[in-house]
Amino acid sequence: MSATAATPADVARARFEISLSLPAPLLELWNVRDGLLTGAGVAVYSAGCIGERNATYEVGQYAPGFILIGDDSGGRGFLLRADDPVCAVFSSDLGDLDPADFDVESTDFASWIESL
Repeated sequence: MSATAATPADVARARFEISLSLPAPLLELWNVRDGLLTGAGVAVYSAGCIGERNATYEVGQYAPGFILIGDDSGGRGFLLRADDPVCAVFSSDLGDLDPADFDVESTDFASWIESL
């Protein structure tokens, strides 16, 4: 995770690999810093690795319309719905990506980032 902004090339690759609209609040974060990792182990993925993480966990197959944007370093992932302008943050065990089982972590991405 970098304290500098994501490169335009990494953001373009993320858009291509995800094949969904990337939520504006996530793009805004990447304009400031390319992902983050808190002392508690919560990671928000960089633009360069988000596509690989979504492919690895087969998010498009198990949770269509959602984007895996991070994890807690302990098997729990954090997701956004691609079409949600408010960007509620959901969490789920990475072994169970059924949206019916998702928990709401925050009603909006910006507040969630601030709480980290």
